Amino acid sequence: MEALRQDDPRRFGRFTALARFHEGASAVRYVARDTATGEVALITAARPELAGLPAYRRRFQAEARTAERLAGGWVAEPLDTGEEPKAPAEGPEPLWTAAGYVPALPLAEAIGIAGPLDERALRILGAGIAEILSRVHAAGAVLQGLAPGTVLLAADGPRLTAFGPLGAAASAEARPGGQLSVRLGYLTPEQIEGKEVSAASDLFVLGLLLAYAATGTTPFTEGPAEEAARRIAEDEPELDAVPEALRELITRCLAKDPAERPTAGTVAAQLALEGAAGLARGGWLPEPLAAAVADQGARVLALDVPREDLEPEDTRTAPEPEDARQLPAPVDGPASGAPAAVVPAGDGDIGEERGTTRFLNTGPRPPRNDRPTTQLALPHELTAPPEAAPAPAARPLPPALPGGPTAPRQPGPAHGGPAPYPAAALPAGPAGPGGPGGGPMVSLPLPPAPAPAPDPAASRRTLLTIAAAAVGGLIVGGGSVAALGSEDTAVATDDKPAPKPRRTLPGQPPEPRWSYAHPASESSPLTAAVWRDELLVVTSESQASAVDLRTGKRLWQRADGAKGQAALAAGADLVFVASPTEFLWLSPKNGKVVHRERYTDAFGDLPGLAVGRPAGSSGPVVWFTGSHTVTVKAPKPKKGKKQGKDREVVQAHFFAYDIVQRKELWRTPVPAGRAPGAPVYRVVGDRSADILVRQDAVSLTAAELKAAKGKGSVRSFDQKTGKLLWTRSYGAVSPEAATAGDEDGSLYAAVGKDLQAFETDTAKPLWRVEGSAGSAFGTPLVAGPLIHTTERSRLVGAVERGSGRLVWRRSTEVPGIGNAPSLTLSGSEKTLIAADAVQVTAFSAADGERLWKFQDIGSADPKGATVSASYRAFAAGETIVIQRDRAFYAFPVA
Repeated sequence: MEALRQDDPRRFGRFTALARFHEGASAVRYVARDTATGEVALITAARPELAGLPAYRRRFQAEARTAERLAGGWVAEPLDTGEEPKAPAEGPEPLWTAAGYVPALPLAEAIGIAGPLDERALRILGAGIAEILSRVHAAGAVLQGLAPGTVLLAADGPRLTAFGPLGAAASAEARPGGQLSVRLGYLTPEQIEGKEVSAASDLFVLGLLLAYAATGTTPFTEGPAEEAARRIAEDEPELDAVPEALRELITRCLAKDPAERPTAGTVAAQLALEGAAGLARGGWLPEPLAAAVADQGARVLALDVPREDLEPEDTRTAPEPEDARQLPAPVDGPASGAPAAVVPAGDGDIGEERGTTRFLNTGPRPPRNDRPTTQLALPHELTAPPEAAPAPAARPLPPALPGGPTAPRQPGPAHGGPAPYPAAALPAGPAGPGGPGGGPMVSLPLPPAPAPAPDPAASRRTLLTIAAAAVGGLIVGGGSVAALGSEDTAVATDDKPAPKPRRTLPGQPPEPRWSYAHPASESSPLTAAVWRDELLVVTSESQASAVDLRTGKRLWQRADGAKGQAALAAGADLVFVASPTEFLWLSPKNGKVVHRERYTDAFGDLPGLAVGRPAGSSGPVVWFTGSHTVTVKAPKPKKGKKQGKDREVVQAHFFAYDIVQRKELWRTPVPAGRAPGAPVYRVVGDRSADILVRQDAVSLTAAELKAAKGKGSVRSFDQKTGKLLWTRSYGAVSPEAATAGDEDGSLYAAVGKDLQAFETDTAKPLWRVEGSAGSAFGTPLVAGPLIHTTERSRLVGAVERGSGRLVWRRSTEVPGIGNAPSLTLSGSEKTLIAADAVQVTAFSAADGERLWKFQDIGSADPKGATVSASYRAFAAGETIVIQRDRAFYAFPVA
């Protein structure tokens, strides 16, 4: 870290720059403070000479959007992005992103301080990265952003700081003439051979990272630089120094054949079945690293806004290390067949710390085991303009800079002898000059546009160049996996039954039977429901459509079903949908309207009836509320008085309707709810004689809330006549509390942080289950002798219905707070699905064994809207359909 230079920006939107944090090939990072909240942030600002290139701007923005989609868990949520408008004469608009600051060390720096990681730390590191990869791969994308410079070690676990091909070049460095150089140690055999990248390519690089973290060196980097490509493509990795318990898994990740590599879910499960967060509880970093992280955080938090008149004390730079100097470039390109990679450098430049002062400058220099190779010049159209001034030399942080003096430089061995680092000549990051974990370096021109797929007849030299282009996300796979930033969507295209799912390890999601993307040209889904385990019926503002549950292929769409609610089975051969104006009965084969019943006809005595969403259903019967407005005549005035005004009054009813016979069974007047008038009811218990109904608190009028005095109530309606039998309150159950009942006469409701059972007809308390502090129970799910529970603290469990005895309770391992996960049981009731805004977690319903987790990163289109919708789950026989906004996945379950 160093003081701000005179030409550095002082403001990035609402953030004030405090100091330079790190300078990379394509971007500079600043420590900044939010002027509104005082929180510390890390700003990544693109270099001006690159910010003016349209190709770079597009990729920079695309990766910022990818970071938003990946936010959560081991990826910090971006705080803001900016493109500050400037006058044309002032140059291109600045590109920058802001993310929350987390004290952390780059992987290479950590290895330099404390040496290779132990087995437990390796498991946490690998599991955390694999969990991120699982989210990426589940959406049919490839990350391509893994490198030692993009991985940070924080106190609670690893962090990933780059999210695509720009991040893969975070280990690049600038060279004279505008060159960018990156090491070949993190290419894959298939890229060397000119083949397409895939999810398996990310697993190969993960194996390289784990081997480096375990040994301090990266496989395939030892030996002549000109043979680096051959070693990656042909040699077996040297892993004798890797802990024996992890050697076999890392060897599988480094298989030459992508088909032989494990999936990210398999790696995560084998490394940490309880999840990286669970294994990291209580600390995971060696004492020297924990101290370095804490010291870094203290120094950053102590920074204040620097004085504008702060003068530089020193502009000297240390000599470039001998092994980092550029070699002369031959006229014909790469020497001795060394591959030329074509990778854009980007916003993940954490890997190298050239010419800056670190927070803790202690420990040995990371091992050097590679050297630069041929440098290739950037194309003219991508080279910095001739008038662009060279970047000012880095200078040390003055002692007077807030945050205290720089940490003492302690001597440490660096290949044979103790030697302190010079203040402005620190060891390069994981892939900088002489840095560990890399390989030979080649010059990388920034790609202006996607490149075509390689010609099979091309020469090996050409294939090597195209292969390296795949690292930059330029070669897009033609199968089900596409590079981040593509607009391809994996959609089933045939109607053949899906093959039987492969067996998976605990923790690894099963392979989806299919995935379906609701077309971007249509409005987002409003509702979705499963029809007879055969169709997934999706409604939107514009239409209703149906997806075949066997194949994921859309069968039909119907405009009549626009804004529809529910999708119930009306007998064996019709789909029932309630639209805002009518009931519809559709053919499941083609969506054709077979019957329709307009509300004006079905309920002719209630003109202008507005039907609310269904409160529930049982067999052919559906219950719903509706309201309409009537005019109440003013009473005749007394003699000598003026005639009063007529009043508009909202009247509401609760209905039972048979969708097979297509007739009303009964209606009961009920109090109108908050505007527009129909109360929002939910059936919480379906008993032989009556149904139990709760009204959502959001539809209660102000007068009703005041009269309730903080207590919620349950209404009982006769099943045959609709007569209101009684209304009761239960203990301290509030109007907002989650509630469910069963057919045996018990009611289960959240009371404070606990879950309590009551005898429904008497309101007598039966038992209480204690919840976690500061949390609350969500809606429980009754299933046979058990009640499955869910809490805002992300705990899911099961208790006995009769006694309240806790059977099991497990965490979804999702950080943060919010609504409790919603629960869904598979058709066999053997698998319990918990879905919230961050992920889907599958448990064994009987004993709570955590089976697998799933996350979707949303649309791969960089210009697409950020997805914030929660996950939803629908049971369909031996399939669970997971929805998040427009994306649907069908997973096989027990």
